[in-house]
Amino acid sequence: MTASSESPRSELSDAERRSRKRPAPAATAWHTLSPAEALAAQKVDAEGLSEDEAARRLASQGPNRLPRPARAGPFVLYVRQFRSPLVYLLLAATVVSLFVGEWSDAVFIFAVLQLNAVIGALQEWRAENAAAALDAMMRNRVVVLRAGSSREVDAAELVCGDVVRLESGGRVPADLRLLSQQELAVDESLLTGESLPVDKDAETLAPAAAPLPQRCNQLFAGTTVLTGRALALVVACGSNTQIGLIAKVLAQPDQAPPPLIARLESVSRLIGFATLAAIAILAAVQLAQGVSLLTVFLVAVALAVAAIPEGLPVAITVALSIATARMARRNVIVRALPAVEGLGACTLIASDKTGTLTCNELTVKQILLFDDAGPAVSASVGGEGYHREGGLDVDGRAPSQQELAGFSDLARSAAICNEAEVVFEEDSVEVLGDTVDVAFLVLAAKLDVDPRGTRSDQQLGMIPYEPQRRFAATFVAGTEDQPGEADGGATVYVKGALEALLPMCDGLDGERALAAAAAMAGRGYRVLAVARGAVSRDSAQRADPAALRYLRLLGLVGLMDPLRPEVPAALRRCGQAGVSVVMVTGDHPETARAIGRELGLGLGEGARNAGTGGEPAVVTGGMLSRAGAGSEEFDALVQGADVFARVEPVQKLQIVQALQRAGHLVAVTGDGVNDAPALATADIGVAMGAGGTDVARGAADLILTDDNFTSIVGGIEEGRIAYDNIRKLIYLLISTGLGEIVLFLLAILAGLPLPLFAVQLLWLNLVTNGIQHVALALEKGEPGVLRRQPRPPDEQLFDRRMVGQVMAAGSYMGGCAFVFYYWCLASGLAEEEARNLVLLLMVLFENVHAINARSERLSAFAVPLMANPFLILAVLAAQALHMAALYMPGLSTVLVVQPVSFGDWLLVAGLALSLLGVMELWKWLVVRRG
Repeated sequence: MTASSESPRSELSDAERRSRKRPAPAATAWHTLSPAEALAAQKVDAEGLSEDEAARRLASQGPNRLPRPARAGPFVLYVRQFRSPLVYLLLAATVVSLFVGEWSDAVFIFAVLQLNAVIGALQEWRAENAAAALDAMMRNRVVVLRAGSSREVDAAELVCGDVVRLESGGRVPADLRLLSQQELAVDESLLTGESLPVDKDAETLAPAAAPLPQRCNQLFAGTTVLTGRALALVVACGSNTQIGLIAKVLAQPDQAPPPLIARLESVSRLIGFATLAAIAILAAVQLAQGVSLLTVFLVAVALAVAAIPEGLPVAITVALSIATARMARRNVIVRALPAVEGLGACTLIASDKTGTLTCNELTVKQILLFDDAGPAVSASVGGEGYHREGGLDVDGRAPSQQELAGFSDLARSAAICNEAEVVFEEDSVEVLGDTVDVAFLVLAAKLDVDPRGTRSDQQLGMIPYEPQRRFAATFVAGTEDQPGEADGGATVYVKGALEALLPMCDGLDGERALAAAAAMAGRGYRVLAVARGAVSRDSAQRADPAALRYLRLLGLVGLMDPLRPEVPAALRRCGQAGVSVVMVTGDHPETARAIGRELGLGLGEGARNAGTGGEPAVVTGGMLSRAGAGSEEFDALVQGADVFARVEPVQKLQIVQALQRAGHLVAVTGDGVNDAPALATADIGVAMGAGGTDVARGAADLILTDDNFTSIVGGIEEGRIAYDNIRKLIYLLISTGLGEIVLFLLAILAGLPLPLFAVQLLWLNLVTNGIQHVALALEKGEPGVLRRQPRPPDEQLFDRRMVGQVMAAGSYMGGCAFVFYYWCLASGLAEEEARNLVLLLMVLFENVHAINARSERLSAFAVPLMANPFLILAVLAAQALHMAALYMPGLSTVLVVQPVSFGDWLLVAGLALSLLGVMELWKWLVVRRG
C-alpha cells in the first residue's frame, strides 16, 4: 500500500469493500491485517476522513487523551488530613468535652486538629505543585489527512480512522497501523523497556499473539519517531491505546499503601483499646466506691485526654515535613507525606534498566580494528552518553599513532555513512536521528573527526538502512587516495550487520570475523561492522547495491546503553544498607546479563540461590509465562533472579507481587509507561522526574528530579532517619502519656482527688511537650544509619524495645509523680497547690525525657547536645513558657496554677532529673542484653 493522494478503491477486492460496511471488532489485532484491510475495517480510505465524519467520531469517541483525575483542591487536601484513627479519637474527645461543658478542653483539641490539617495540606499541596510542574508537557500537534488535504491539529482531536503523517523527531499521538513508511525507526523504550531503536515496516504482518516489540507494522502512543517518515492509520485513541490499558491497571484500588500508614494505624488501635480498657477499669472501681455517675464521666474525659497523645498527629506531620524538605535537597520529591520513610523501610529495589541504571543513550564502547588477516587491535571507548568526553584504551595503554589513525579512519567512515545530527553546546547536547547514527557521530567527536563537509557537498548517493537489507551505504565523490571531483571515481562507506557486509568484503577470514562478533555480542554489545571501498562514479550516482564488492572491512563496533557512572557505587551502598537490588528490563537476555555483570548483581542473593557463582541469574519473560503468575514455580524463579529480561509491563507487576509474597518490602524505580503498573503496586514507587513519563510520575510515591540512582540511596538514608525520629516522637509522647495514666490510676485507687484537670493535661500534651517534639523531629540521625540492616517488613512501631522503654519511663514518671502528690497532700497542702506542683513536675519530666528520647540505645551523654541545638532551645522555651503561665493573668486562671518558690522549683527539678539516671540504667541493661 502506498501513501499517494489517489484513493485505493481500485486496489480493493469486492470482499474488502464489503468488509468496510462492518465496524471493526472491539479487540481487532491490527498487526495481523494488511494496510488495505485495516483501512476497510475503519471504513476509510487513504485520503482520510471528511471533516464532518471526523467531528462525528470525535463527539462519539471523546478526545484522544488519557483520563486524568482532577487535582485535589486546598479544601479536599485539608479534609483528607482527618482520615486517621488517631484523629477520630481526638474528635471523639472534643465532642465529649463539649457535651460536659469543658469548653477549654474542646478548644485545645480543636486547635491541634486544625494545626495538623493545615500543615499536612500545605505540604501535600506543595508536593502536588512540584509534580505538576514535572508533568507539564508541550501540546502535541500532528499532521492529519482530511478528505485528501493535509492540516495540522491538536493530537487530542484525533479519532479512530484518521490518517496521519509522521516524520523524525515527532511523538506518536495514538496507536497507529502503518500504511507506508520510509526508513522508519522508532524509540519504544518508554513503553517496552527496549533501549535499541525498532525498525518498522507496513507490509510485514505479525501473528495475533505477537508481543508489542514484534508488531513492526504498528506505532504506539507515547513513542518517538527517530528517523524516517510514515503514513499511518489511527486504530486506538485515549484509554484504548496501549498506554491507556496500562492506565486502567493503575486505576485498580488494591495498590499498596506506604508502610508508615499501616504502622500508625496499628499504634492508633493499640492506644484506643488501651484507653478504653483503662477507663472501663477505673469507672468500675469508682462506681463500686459510690462515686456519682457525672464524676465518673468527668474522670473518664480526663483519662481520655491523658491517654490520647493529642500532639502525635502534629508531631508526625512535622517530622515528615522536615524529612520531605531534606529529601527535596537531595533531589527527591515526596508526593504524599507517609511515603517519606518508605524508602528507608524497603528491603529490595526492583529497578528498571533503561534510563534508570543506564543513560538511555546508545554509546560506542568497543572498537575492534581489522587487517588483512582478521581482527588486529581492540580498544575500549570511555565516556557515557552523548558527551564528547572519553578516550581510547588499548589493554591499559593509550593507542599508538598508527592505531589511533585506524580508529579515526573507522570513526570517520561510520560518520560519513550517517543521517543523524548532533550539536554540542557548552552545557548540553542536541541530537536528531537514529540513536545508532548519533552514537557514531559522538564517537567521531571524541576522536576529533569532523565528517560534516564530506557528508554534505560531496555526497553522490546513498542506500538507506532497511530491516531486510541490514546495512546502509553512502557514496562520496573521490577515492581514498584522491578525494574530490577531479578523480572521477567515488568511495562508498558502508555500515551494518557483519553478516550482511561479509559478502561485500574481499580478502577476509569470515569465520574469524564472525567469531569476534559473537564474542562481543556475548558481552552484551550490539555489534555493527564498518567497511569502505572504491566504486565508479556512475554506480555511486545510481546508488547501485551491486557495486558493493571488493570492500575493505575496517572493523567491528560494539554499542551499548552505558551505565550511569554513579550507579555501581550507589548499588554498593545499597548492599551495605542491607537492601537488595534486582534489574527488570525489556532488553535481550544477553544484554541484560552483561549489564547485570557490570553492575555486580551476580554477587547478590539471586546468584547465590541459583548457584551461579557470581554470574547474574537471569530470568526471562518467557520463563515466567510458562511458569504461570502466582504459581510456586513463578515465585521460585522470581526469588532466585538478579535480572529479569524480556518482560512485559504486566509481568513487572507480577514480579513485584511475587517479591512481596516472599516477605520483601519492595521499592520500584522506573521512568516509562511500561513501569507504571509496577510503580503503583509496589510498597514505594520511585519515578524519574527529568526523563520519565507523566504516567510513571503519576503512579509513583516519590520522584527523583535528577534521574540519579544515587539519589535513591540518599532517600533511603533520609527515610531511615525520618522513621527513627518518628519512633523517638512516639516514645516521648506515649511514655509521658503513660506517666499521666499511671498517676491517675494510682491516685484514684488510693481515693485521692484528681491529680490534674483535663485542661492541665492538654497544656502538658499540646503546649509544653509540643514545643519539644517539633525540635526532636530535627534530629540529624545517628551514626551508621546506612550500615545497619533494614527493619523486618512486619516490624511494628510498638516492638519489644519500644514497649519496654515506654513502660519503664512511663511507670517511673507516673509512680514518682503519685508519691510526690501523695506527700504534698499529706503535708497539708491544698489540692490546688498540690496540683500546681505536680503539673510543674510533669513539665520538668517532659524536659528531661526529651533528652532521653534522642536515642533508643545510646546514652544521653553520648549524643552531643549541640548536634541538635533546636532541642536545647525548645526545652528552655517549654520551661520558660510554663513559668510565664504561672504569672500570666487569665491563663493562670484557666490552668488553675500559681507561682512557686525557687526552693520548690529546685525540689521538683531534682525529682525530674532522677528520670535521667533511671533511663540511663535501662539503656545499659538493654544494650548489655543485646
